[in-house]
Amino acid sequence: MDRAISSGGAAVSAGSLTDVTWRKSSHSGSMGNCVEVARLASGDVAVRNSRDPHGPALVYTKAEIAAFLAGAKDGEFDDLAR
Repeated sequence: MDRAISSGGAAVSAGSLTDVTWRKSSHSGSMGNCVEVARLASGDVAVRNSRDPHGPALVYTKAEIAAFLAGAKDGEFDDLAR
């Protein structure tokens, strides 16, 4: 897996991530407006845009995902959806 390190995660080609199961929120619409996630064999989590399934994916550690989910559950990003 080729990685280009960026701030906040490693960028990889989502098409290069084989043997993973991508999933999205049940709250996602049918218009392709969703973010998909997949757990990698390493335990890291890949994130991609469903409109570009072979485009870039960002790979985060479990700790990074846990911190993001805690913030989302606490409403820290609610303003982004308004």
